Amino acid sequence: MRAQLKPTAALLALLFSLGTAVAQSSNAGGSAASPGAGSSATGGGAAPKAQPGTGTRNAETNKDDKIAKGDRQFVQEAAGSGLFEVQAAQLAATKASDPAVKSYANMLVEHHSAANNELTQLANTKGVELPAAPPRAMRSEIDNLGKKTGQEFDREFVRKVGINAHQKDIKLFEKASKDLKDPQLKAFAAKTLPTLQQHLAQAQKLPQAGGKGGGSDAASMGNTGGGASTKTGGGAGANKTGS
Repeated sequence: MRAQLKPTAALLALLFSLGTAVAQSSNAGGSAASPGAGSSATGGGAAPKAQPGTGTRNAETNKDDKIAKGDRQFVQEAAGSGLFEVQAAQLAATKASDPAVKSYANMLVEHHSAANNELTQLANTKGVELPAAPPRAMRSEIDNLGKKTGQEFDREFVRKVGINAHQKDIKLFEKASKDLKDPQLKAFAAKTLPTLQQHLAQAQKLPQAGGKGGGSDAASMGNTGGGASTKTGGGAGANKTGS
């Protein structure tokens, strides 16, 4: 009987030691896995931080896609030119010595202010930021014009604003009425174009446009009006007449 108990006791001791070894191995594996779990949690926490940046980029892309680049450029250029013509015409409405020039200036203020207001409304719906003032070169022209008096002022205003600026506008709006992608902006350009052509025609009829006809002085403006006449296809006929 004692001989049978000894092998049994030895077997139990062996099984106990094996169980202990297995338990220790399991605990070691669990401990080794813990850092990995912590690393995964850290990595998961980093991902949400990148999401706001991605969302912002998407929002900017959508804003940029709201209007074509060429359409945006037209709106900003037309707005700057419109501000210039209103401010120059307001100056002429008070400083001009010839009643006909004053009357012409008042008409420009009325027409261009209305066009500027309409363009501002369109720009707001398209998400286009408009300039707060005319471009620097145009502001300089207004400053120089303000230094003139009497007949010299009348002549400079008619030539630079009535003729040169409108020649440039006509070219801009002619191109816009054909090339713009946005239908509302395209319609605005097409609707405004005849008014600009009317302004140019009336300026060319004023005596200050030149004794030999408006075309002669329109041609001479190439050196004084910021190069507007060189950019205007509509002024080609007048330039030929002047030459």
